[in-house]
Amino acid sequence: MLRDDLRTLWTEPRPPDAPARVRRDWVLLAACLAGVALEAVLRENVVWRPVAVVFAVWLCLLTLWRRTRPLATVTLAFGSVVLLPVASLVASLVASLVAAPREPVGLYTGAVVLVLVYALPRWGSGREIVLGGAVILAVGAVCSVTDETPVAENVVGFAFLLLPGVVGAAVRFRVTARERQLDQVRSREREQLARELHDTVAHHVSAMVIIAQAGRVLAGTDPSAAVEALEGVEEEGARTLEEMRAMVATLRDRGVGAELAPPAGVADLERLVRTPGGRLRVDLGLDGELDALPPAVDAAVYRIVQESVTNALRHAVDATELVVRVSAERHTVRVSVRDNGRRTGRGRDGYGLTGLRERATLLGGTLRAGPGTDRGWHVDAELPRARSESGVHSRPRR
Repeated sequence: MLRDDLRTLWTEPRPPDAPARVRRDWVLLAACLAGVALEAVLRENVVWRPVAVVFAVWLCLLTLWRRTRPLATVTLAFGSVVLLPVASLVASLVASLVAAPREPVGLYTGAVVLVLVYALPRWGSGREIVLGGAVILAVGAVCSVTDETPVAENVVGFAFLLLPGVVGAAVRFRVTARERQLDQVRSREREQLARELHDTVAHHVSAMVIIAQAGRVLAGTDPSAAVEALEGVEEEGARTLEEMRAMVATLRDRGVGAELAPPAGVADLERLVRTPGGRLRVDLGLDGELDALPPAVDAAVYRIVQESVTNALRHAVDATELVVRVSAERHTVRVSVRDNGRRTGRGRDGYGLTGLRERATLLGGTLRAGPGTDRGWHVDAELPRARSESGVHSRPRR
């Protein structure tokens, strides 16, 4: 079991999309360099000041590569930690300087090395974490042997040194867990979209097969070409339905059969917003040609409104009204859902909004959600509308 865990750790890849440098990196570098300058000027008990300053500046610069080269930065930093006392001693002898045996070597600003310890498990691969951890342990052991500090103090100091690494590993685990949850949400949304597409196609193909069968019966006295054409429609329709069912069979729960009915769409919005006893009054407005939308877009509009209304009922603070607008233009369909509650930041997107954003992206559209400029929470989506001459279904509004 332990061997399998170690093998898994060793083969763990780096986290994807690690940023090379962001603004806070330059802020950190500027703050560290300012600390080096102040400490070099104001501190008196520094052994061979030039070496200490160069070493501190070196550690500050290494922070710029901590995400893209975590193992290299840790190796260079802790390798310098071992070499610093030796270099300081040699330089002191050459310069004939006398320093107290227990005078501190280096600047306190060198504590920026803790940032590199944090970055190793946060951004490194499993192999880099193992090798970098070995470097830190080796340097800690060497310093404990060569230092006259009591063992207990060395142990406490070493534990303090490893604490940022533990924090980095915890942050990585949390981010990875959330990413996995988001991937599951996106996968479920893709599955739901596939189901809706399958059910819609199955509905129309089934009708095509039935019509073709009836046409073949009625065309008994017609030319053989018509019969052959009807037979071709029947055969092709049956094959398409069978292949479509097989393609999405793995996406469905076991024991659940095909639902040969279109999914909920724009025609169902009026029933959706009628919430007897609800604390919000819903103002629904439909504008444009919404009776002939492509099935996927029709279902996506319903899902966006449904999730937005549900979120407003659960989370809107002091809201009394919810305004829902769906408008169809020549090439796009726009959806807007806004409440008049207090303007509050509801934190990061929940999994429901993440799924809707994934659905909109799959359809080639966009979805934005956030607090309004004055009040409430706004959800705005824009979906491309395919040409109504192909791949659409008309559903009368109920």
